Amino acid sequence: SYPPPLPPRRLRNPRPTSLPLPSLPSFEHSLIPLSLPPPVPPRLDKLDGESSFKANVNVVSLSVGKLVDISQGMETYQRPVTCGKCCATLSCLSSIQKDRAGVRSDDLYLPNLSEDDYQNLEDTLVIFCVDISGSMSVTAEVASSSGSTAYISRLEGIQDALQRTLTSILRQSPHRRVALVTFNDEVVIYGDGTAAPLTLRDWALFDYDHIWQQAVTYSIPHCIAETYQQLIKRVKDLREHGATSLGPAALASVAMASRYPGSKVILCTDGKANIGLGEMEQEPILSPSFQPPHFYRYLAVQAVGKGVIISIMTFEGTDCRLADIGRLADVTGGRVNIVSIATVATEIESVCADNVLATDVTATLLAPDGVYYPYEDENNYRVVREIGNVTKGLEITFQFAVKPDFREAFLQKGSLPFQLQLSFKTRDQQRVTRIITEQRPVTTNSQILVGKLNMAVIGVHCAQLCASLTMEGRVQEAQKQLKAQQDLLNQISKLRPIQKEESLYGNWMETMTTICGDVATESQILSDDAAEVVYQMRRASSTSNNYYSTTTKTKKTKRKKKASMEAF
Repeated sequence: SYPPPLPPRRLRNPRPTSLPLPSLPSFEHSLIPLSLPPPVPPRLDKLDGESSFKANVNVVSLSVGKLVDISQGMETYQRPVTCGKCCATLSCLSSIQKDRAGVRSDDLYLPNLSEDDYQNLEDTLVIFCVDISGSMSVTAEVASSSGSTAYISRLEGIQDALQRTLTSILRQSPHRRVALVTFNDEVVIYGDGTAAPLTLRDWALFDYDHIWQQAVTYSIPHCIAETYQQLIKRVKDLREHGATSLGPAALASVAMASRYPGSKVILCTDGKANIGLGEMEQEPILSPSFQPPHFYRYLAVQAVGKGVIISIMTFEGTDCRLADIGRLADVTGGRVNIVSIATVATEIESVCADNVLATDVTATLLAPDGVYYPYEDENNYRVVREIGNVTKGLEITFQFAVKPDFREAFLQKGSLPFQLQLSFKTRDQQRVTRIITEQRPVTTNSQILVGKLNMAVIGVHCAQLCASLTMEGRVQEAQKQLKAQQDLLNQISKLRPIQKEESLYGNWMETMTTICGDVATESQILSDDAAEVVYQMRRASSTSNNYYSTTTKTKKTKRKKKASMEAF
């Protein structure tokens, strides 16, 4: 039997009932405007609490690829007047420069050029450094334009790509100089194909100075209009066998290219270096200064000092220790790409189009005392960035902050001056200094509105910074930055629709988060796929081409990560 039901509760005071509101008199409607102004957007620092807004949005972006272009007919000066104390130069903001008052100035300083300094732009070299080791015989199924399929080896794919590229160079730049270097268990320098090849083997593969001297004194290639047939024959006669002396071949190629600033080396390989300088598979037998990754860092610095740009291409499905050899491209301004047999020709032709716009580029950014630049070596108002070679589309970013003791003083000023000093050599070897000075308004977090944030600048900076931290092994710092930027993007998404480019930045951040998680929890070594993405992130830009390329790579990385997880 069940207990009897409880009696209904009686409230001491009856609850009031809701009564309908009385209708407003008709004349009151006239007091309400027909159209109300849109509401003021909420401030970021008030959304979800002030403590959640941790991303530093004080970022300067420099389109260096555009800034080194001096073909606009700008007025030039002989020499800047520089302050011996703060290193800033005279500008429109200087108190003694009364005739050029304003908030922005862009000055170009071009000293007198002697005839000895001039260099013919067609003198620059393109050197193809090609792996012909035994593993290049591996085949893959490739579809032809007619729809049929065939099995083609990696070397056959490279041979076809080189023939197509040589034909393209002959048609578009018949005066360009092109050379060929191959490597397996020996390095063969063919040059332009007209002279007797130079072969380096055995002990010579371990002698840095000997390789450099032999290559730098090898006969200078003639223009491709004179050597096309010989180069084509050399390419067709290549056969795969032997080991992989990648390090000595890269060194020889850089030495050849070093005679002409602005030259480029395109290195194609499918395996780890396993003989000679920079070998990665055997116990070290050389001094520490010539062991990877130090060898590749040293060679990269030497290459950028000579104005040589290096691009690295490896084949998908291989392990080439791209994190190490990719430094050659990262430091010199080249590309890092993983290609397939079907795409290698397109990639090589694309890299050949990457002409060096300027060499020996250095950017110096100055701000008032009290400003500093996180993640830079200098903890003061002045930061110097050695850029080296510059190609089209290159962007670099700086993050800055204000020391606590200076905040109140800066807020009272209302605006702060910034000065960029860009020093570089043009393609014809003119030494140029471009100085841009601007006033920028000062604000606080409470005044930042969503519509004022340039997510292109913030997204590119986040990609570059987190990729750099990851390559330096500072994975936890990269993860903190990624989390802060993702929180910022989430906050913005609550206030307004996310634009297409902003969603791409979100994809970049997700991919970097995945890579950082893998490095932190697994082997601490980047796989080739991850290294490719990280190196491309370090050179991220807001151009549409970069959007497509990097986003495509990030999607592939996500798919591979998902597949590997499902395999377990």
